[in-house]
Amino acid sequence: MTHTHHAVDYVELGAPDLPAVRAFYERAFGWTFTEYGPDYLGYRVPGRDDEAGGVDAGREPGTGGPLVLLYSDDLDATVQAVLDAGGTVSKEPYEFPGGRRFYFTDPAGNELGAWQPAG
Repeated sequence: MTHTHHAVDYVELGAPDLPAVRAFYERAFGWTFTEYGPDYLGYRVPGRDDEAGGVDAGREPGTGGPLVLLYSDDLDATVQAVLDAGGTVSKEPYEFPGGRRFYFTDPAGNELGAWQPAG
């Protein structure tokens, strides 16, 4: 898959009950899942070979909605672009097994994230 700088790339859902959410999306839409430990699943949707998003047991569902993640070629530059445009960093950049990410809010209060792959 080719990633595009600053394009929507991944959508993360909150789900304290991973087995129930997994079963729902498998039955309803034919999604397949990859387990990344007891608290996180990656999901693939029909017609797409790579992961379209994830399901996070630690993310509270409903209150903020799904977390939309943008792809970044340069995460530090993306942080600065968010700040320069009047956004607020709500979670500083941190490392995860696939790379680095951070969360931000726009002037309306919508929270999104951006990620850059490792390496």
